[in-house]
Amino acid sequence: MEYTKLGNTGMDVSRICLGCMGFGDAQRWTHKWVLNEEDSRPIIKKALEMGINFFDTANIYSIGASEEILGNALKDFASRDEVVIATKVHGKMRNEPNGGGLSRKAILSEIDNSLTRLKTDYVDLYQIHRWDYSVPIEETMEALNDVVRAGKARYIGASAMFAWQFQKALFVAEKHNWSRFVSMQNHLNLIYREEEREMMPLCLDEKIGVIPYSPLASGRLTRDWSAESTLRSETDQIQKSKYDAFAEKDKQIVERVAEIADKHGASRTHIALAWLLKKQPVTAPIVGATKISHLEEAVGAFSVTLTQEEINYLEEPYELHQVVGANLK
Repeated sequence: MEYTKLGNTGMDVSRICLGCMGFGDAQRWTHKWVLNEEDSRPIIKKALEMGINFFDTANIYSIGASEEILGNALKDFASRDEVVIATKVHGKMRNEPNGGGLSRKAILSEIDNSLTRLKTDYVDLYQIHRWDYSVPIEETMEALNDVVRAGKARYIGASAMFAWQFQKALFVAEKHNWSRFVSMQNHLNLIYREEEREMMPLCLDEKIGVIPYSPLASGRLTRDWSAESTLRSETDQIQKSKYDAFAEKDKQIVERVAEIADKHGASRTHIALAWLLKKQPVTAPIVGATKISHLEEAVGAFSVTLTQEEINYLEEPYELHQVVGANLK
């Protein structure tokens, strides 16, 4: 395993982050393909054995069940000081007033709820999952600063927003000498590169660590689209909303991934992740694994080095895509 600093911090993280959205309770959430606790634990244990020390979840994943499963496993299999736990806040946890969002009230309640489920006194990275248009960013940033000052989070990060929003949040934090975002968890892969227009240059300039989600485009970069479908491909409506509209445009890129994989004697997963790991300032792609083989495939990407010519060949067919992932308004 390779390790690096998260952005401009001194914290070491593995260059593969295990995304834990796939661990949870299908009865409590919209995604019916998630693994229960019994099936999730071997994957978390294997990740630790492979040197992965970076784990990402969110309070909204299976309405808390993902955090519970991760917390139980890390308590049993790891030393707390040796792992980096990231979670997120924003999603609606209760169908009641103040049941979600980024108000001071919600943040200060949800951090405590997350810590209880994760069985820890602190998280290493506390991230806002989406932008909340109904709350002044000053209120959100002050509450996050208080979470850090209380010792409940070591660092704060953000996810899935427009570059102007992220810059505004950075400015507000600097203006008030509050804790600053150190990471951006954004949507980036070979068939969705809209983040390269503004967000990635901003993060590079501000020394922000980028931890992209959906690095394999929910599996669309890893297999022929004519191949047998999976439970996730059949039922995951969020995946469909991200990629179905551009499937024909993206097909050539997927075919080129297969071509380069054959040339290297590698898998398509290796090529897609090797491309992402070369992007600046990417720290660690967030890989969701529901099989141990998914982890093994992801770590195998370090064995592949793409030439600049190969990178250009993979990127050349890309066309403008509609922005997805951010809270649009």
